Amino acid sequence: MNRFLSVLFATLVVMMIATEASAQEAAAAVRESLGGGIATGLAVIGAGIGIGWIGSRSNESIARQPEMAGRISTNMILTAALIEGVALFAVVVGGFIIG
Repeated sequence: MNRFLSVLFATLVVMMIATEASAQEAAAAVRESLGGGIATGLAVIGAGIGIGWIGSRSNESIARQPEMAGRISTNMILTAALIEGVALFAVVVGGFIIG
């Protein structure tokens, strides 16, 4: 009977240690997911603000110099595409952190 209790106690201790280790791994996974989600969200918010700012400033520029509308629009589209490329890269990297 004494041996049975010793084996039972040892088994319970091992199970508690394994559960604690699993909980720590799960907590680490949640922290990584949270970090990736925050990084992705900030990238998208920053891209939205940047593209909005470019759009408003280009409209002001076109209103001031209508003869330069074609050149301003081309530069605006090029800059917006670059910002979207960086934002897409950040979303992909954030997705790998989450996954």
